[in-house]
Amino acid sequence: MKSLMIMTVMLALLTVPATAQNRNISGVVTDESGMPFPFVNVYLESDRSVGTLTDEKGSYRITVPDKSTLVFAFVGYRDKKVKVGSSDILNVVMEPVVRIVDEVIAVAYAERNKSMAAGAMERRSQPAVYHDMWYSRPENREDYARINESGFRNVVTSPLSTFSIDVDNASYSNVRRFINNGQLPPADAVRIEEMINYFSYNYPQPSGAHPFSVYSEVASCPWNRNNLLLHIGLKGRNIDKSELSPSNIVFLIDVSGSMDSPNKLPLLKSAFRMLVGELRPVDRVAIVVYAGAAGVVLESTPGNRKEVINSALERLHAGGSTAGGAGLKLAYQVAGRHFIDGGNNRIILATDGDFNVGASSNSEMERMIERERERGIFMTVLGFGMGNYQDSKMEIIADKGNGNYAYIDNIQEARKVLVKEFGGTLFTIAKDVKFQIEFNPANVASYRLIGYENRLLNDEDFNDDRKDAGEMGSGHTVTALYEIVPAGSGPVNPGVDPLRYQRQVAAAASARDELATIKMRYKDPAGSESRLFEEVVRRGEKSFERSSEDFRFAASVAGFGMMLRDSEFRGDLSYRGIVEMASAARGEDEEGYRAEFIRLVSSASALTAHKH
Repeated sequence: MKSLMIMTVMLALLTVPATAQNRNISGVVTDESGMPFPFVNVYLESDRSVGTLTDEKGSYRITVPDKSTLVFAFVGYRDKKVKVGSSDILNVVMEPVVRIVDEVIAVAYAERNKSMAAGAMERRSQPAVYHDMWYSRPENREDYARINESGFRNVVTSPLSTFSIDVDNASYSNVRRFINNGQLPPADAVRIEEMINYFSYNYPQPSGAHPFSVYSEVASCPWNRNNLLLHIGLKGRNIDKSELSPSNIVFLIDVSGSMDSPNKLPLLKSAFRMLVGELRPVDRVAIVVYAGAAGVVLESTPGNRKEVINSALERLHAGGSTAGGAGLKLAYQVAGRHFIDGGNNRIILATDGDFNVGASSNSEMERMIERERERGIFMTVLGFGMGNYQDSKMEIIADKGNGNYAYIDNIQEARKVLVKEFGGTLFTIAKDVKFQIEFNPANVASYRLIGYENRLLNDEDFNDDRKDAGEMGSGHTVTALYEIVPAGSGPVNPGVDPLRYQRQVAAAASARDELATIKMRYKDPAGSESRLFEEVVRRGEKSFERSSEDFRFAASVAGFGMMLRDSEFRGDLSYRGIVEMASAARGEDEEGYRAEFIRLVSSASALTAHKH
């Protein structure tokens, strides 16, 4: 009897299905061209809290139950569902999808909101991982400053080109948001210099007395082979995080009703938590919010009290009107009370820009920002959202506040701006940085600065230390491109008669191998007098194909900007040609940003084909 019972128990055990074992699955995600695909969401279909992201090389690793199903998702691409089989290696190829958005648009979000926009058609949620959601298009009230594209200038009559540097990169991520949502961006949203400067380039590290190095290269212009392209690069000195001066930071956060959207306040909180993770004990943070009124929700707190800072962020909710002017004034008061001599005193404004200034006018607000700038309190602006996005207002605030401006369209961009580029975003190594290029009429007939239309300065502003200009952060790179018509190659300005009295001036110019002279002025972060240095650009142009990878990639980004703007100077450019140009110049691409750019150009090409 006892033997029978034992046998019965053993048979019962044998019939119980085994508990699913966990498996370590890894692999590489690529796009349809075979390039690694970074920042793809990888999660368990049955439990979306189990998820990860692919790294810069497209690699991922995740632990999931045996025989489960993984989902691979990225905005603008079809979700891929793959069942875990017998192999622990699972490689996936993502396929793009062109989304037509006459009635719906895509947005990213991290967690299920208690209320969504009216007309929501679908919602999906997953903690810490962003997915798509379709909902009815709101009224579009986005605002962009008009850009009048610069044309060619005659070197004999206009030998000097003067402009302020621009390290902002908001335009690129905003353009990416449009394209990933199935739309071509409006022309005025495309600031070509910001698209070029979104990417880092391998310029030499500074080695002299100045806080940056200057690089130049000349080759044939890819969209007009009769012309030349002059590439000028500036590289700021890298400062180790441990050597950065203490920070006195005020988070100025828009919590008005317009921020009640998944890709605004929830994304903002996630972004700021990343920044809090980078703070040191010597740093201090206060939080000021504004909606119908402005208030302090966290007094200045040491950076090592991260749980206190994050708790204050979590308690924020959106609602009310937008008293932006009152918020700015209060933020400056808080920053002033905790001012650190020799430190990094900075306000970080996070908003969709849809705010009024209260009793003050826009000009009064700008003057207040300029006064505080002179006191040494700088401004960083982070833009969020869509539909009512006020780009022009935020760009002005950042420029007036000696700061920089970025657009956060997803959590990966937040990581790039606030973690990977922490020093460049928050720590200024030089302010009021100006370029002045003098072209040699013996070798250059005319020239055109590509982009920087809203950064142009009068020639006399270069030596005027009262004139504000751009700031440069630790490790930042700045790139400028000039299209050049060589002397003697054709008409200087088509449609304009030859100048009778200028020939002798051109003939008297130096006939040596000098193409141009680069002059720069800048001030130390706490200084009031500028320093000058200059460098000669010599001839020695090469074919475009023999130029450096950085030269060719920057040219492809400029070409993409011209295509999006439908520029009259785009020559024989095509989207296919830009993809080929950028693919050949992708280089090591450790962060995966260049590969993403190539995919973006392909998506824009598909959208253009549909449009026509």
